[in-house]
Amino acid sequence: MPPQLGASSTVVRSHEELFAYWASLRRGRRLPARAEISPASFKRHLPTVSLIDVGHAPRDYRIRLAGTALYGVYGREITGKALGEVYSPEAALYWRGELDRIVDQGRPGVGCHSLSWRGASHLSILWIRLPLASDGERVDMILGYDQVVGTAGERPSGIRAA
Repeated sequence: MPPQLGASSTVVRSHEELFAYWASLRRGRRLPARAEISPASFKRHLPTVSLIDVGHAPRDYRIRLAGTALYGVYGREITGKALGEVYSPEAALYWRGELDRIVDQGRPGVGCHSLSWRGASHLSILWIRLPLASDGERVDMILGYDQVVGTAGERPSGIRAA
């Protein structure tokens, strides 16, 4: 997947579209369930979509599904892997903190994370993570969407998690 140049309005719009789809599924309940998600509703986004299982005892995260374009971002298949198997210790700590906040608050998260842990400090991932709950309350899965932003020789924008 070729990187996007900067955080273009197209990239931001893609994140907004996925958020709007997720929000439309709430229908009076706090959080939508995985069973309500229809991949056909956001087909063009599927190459960089992920589903992350949330383990509660102890709290842990495992990537249940990773879109085909994420192979190019990570340089290998990440489906079925735990955070520590995908990321450097520092990057895993970052993601654990972000995912913990999403699970604890039951609210979406958005941010930009440098790919410097992969040796590409000029690139970042603009990400959104959307909580899902089978019972409408307790987060048991997270829907993710990523876009690579940046250009060769240019530093990331400095946008960090909200």
